[in-house]
Amino acid sequence: FFLLQGFICGFSIATGAAARLLSGYDSYGNICGQKNVKVEGIVNSGLDLTHKKYVFFLDPCNIDLVHQRIKSLALCVSACPRKELKTLADIQKFAETNGSTLCSYELQPSEYTTDPRAAKLCPKYPVPESAPIPFFHRCAPVNISCYAKFAEALITFVSDSSVLHRLISGVMTSKEIIMGLCLLSLVLSMILMVIIRYISRVLVWILTILVILGSLGGTGVLWWLYAKQRISASAVETQIAKDNLQALLIYAISATVFTVILFLIMLIMRKRVALTIALFHVAGKVFIHLPLLVFQPFWTFFVLILFWTYWITVLLFLGTTGSPVPNEEGFVEFRMVGPLKYMWWYHVVGLIWISEFILACQQMTVAGAVVTYYFTREKRNLPFTPILASVNRLVCYHLGTVAKGSFIITLVKIPRMILMYIHTQLKGKENACARCMLKACICCLWCLEKCLTYLNQNAYTATAINSTNFCTSAKDAFVILVENALRVAAINTVGDFMLFLGKVLIVCSTGLAGIMLLNYQRDYTIWVLPLIIVCLFAFLVAHCFLSIYEMVVDVLFLCFAIDTKYNDGSPGREFYMDKVLMEFVENSRKSMKEAGRGGGAEGRELKPM
Repeated sequence: FFLLQGFICGFSIATGAAARLLSGYDSYGNICGQKNVKVEGIVNSGLDLTHKKYVFFLDPCNIDLVHQRIKSLALCVSACPRKELKTLADIQKFAETNGSTLCSYELQPSEYTTDPRAAKLCPKYPVPESAPIPFFHRCAPVNISCYAKFAEALITFVSDSSVLHRLISGVMTSKEIIMGLCLLSLVLSMILMVIIRYISRVLVWILTILVILGSLGGTGVLWWLYAKQRISASAVETQIAKDNLQALLIYAISATVFTVILFLIMLIMRKRVALTIALFHVAGKVFIHLPLLVFQPFWTFFVLILFWTYWITVLLFLGTTGSPVPNEEGFVEFRMVGPLKYMWWYHVVGLIWISEFILACQQMTVAGAVVTYYFTREKRNLPFTPILASVNRLVCYHLGTVAKGSFIITLVKIPRMILMYIHTQLKGKENACARCMLKACICCLWCLEKCLTYLNQNAYTATAINSTNFCTSAKDAFVILVENALRVAAINTVGDFMLFLGKVLIVCSTGLAGIMLLNYQRDYTIWVLPLIIVCLFAFLVAHCFLSIYEMVVDVLFLCFAIDTKYNDGSPGREFYMDKVLMEFVENSRKSMKEAGRGGGAEGRELKPM
């Protein structure tokens, strides 16, 4: 698969796509900045454009929203107009002064003001001031207002362009605050990871209390700001004040509903935390002994960024590869013919599979390091760098395992994405039955994908323990999970919920800081969009860091389940587990005995464990 991906990249470069993408080409198929070969049946092709290195569009604001391209004649010029040209005389003077002809090749600069063809073959004026795009040699208007129509089409939920402009101005005005708050969310996530290492035993209760206080405080502040601004808005009637007042009311109501739901969930789950607390405590010790685990999200994100950059570059190559073909307007387009025109499908599959492969490599690396920690009785005998040792084992022995696991996820993800695309394309056209069936299929595939992802992660752990292949490891992990179904349910509900509370804490803290800072700008900017951007970024950062913690807890649980299955603490079958988990096992045995004897209400409460 990798070799064919490389072939696609090499093919697109060999057919001139790289040169066309980087140097640009005009509407006649000439690549700017070099000598060209004549295209049969196309006038103005095969020109020597060595000294004309930039692509200039005669009407750069004429954008085709359907095909997402500029509908304009493109020419190669020697320089972009660095100031606005208002008349044909200005265009002629620019050509005579700078030697850059902005009209079509068949017109000489002396004919710009006299030839009647100039109305069609010269740029639409006033010609906006433009500058070359770095590395891509295209003249782009300095003032991006002509792209507002395209931006409004992308943001479909905004029906009023004035609202869009106010939202964008709010983001631009608050960009320093947004960057500062994004940095704050990163720092808070790092601090929470450090705190988890040292206070994991009481972490659950601390997070619970902090989330209660944070949600109550955030809700109270929102209602207080709403009441305060409602009083001040009656004196100052501006559109910005009205928008901010409406946004505050929506935020306050949403926060109130969220707080009530959060309290109800915490009330239900308060008694199912014993094993979770024990696993969190051991996970804290894992991070003390394996501090490099904290940096796993950085390495994974860095590798993903490198791959996505390569993928987008090759995609752009594919967009400009192929043979020159005349279109209905008499200009040249580059199209692939035959089976090669379906290469981009293969490229899309590569995006999904290789991204899942990179994420699976992270899961296998974390699983290998945590398994090494768990099954080493004397922690002083741990390898110097268990993370690097786990990476070495992954590269030498387990790449096929993660390739197969990620491919299975890809096989489920692709049909779901196809159905989602069909659903989007048929929106408003299909009947209610078809719409219901499509949504049901999408939902089922999503559930299957989540179940397979969880099973894959445990299969990687079983591979790290037993060094078995993917299918054998998946079967072993599935058997263990079924045998411990109640414990799995408890860990996945309580444990994941506790980590979710950590994410909520970071988002609430960042959002609260954002509300207090942006509140000082409420008179001259809308801070609805800046606050949404900050909260989304804070959640993504918190998710990246706490997902590693979640992964460690899941790996520890599978190790604990295998340990309790094959060992009972007797001589010769000693447990590998930490003392905290041994205490939990002993307490569970006592509770089960009491539950068997008493059968009362307290016994039934302890029975699920």
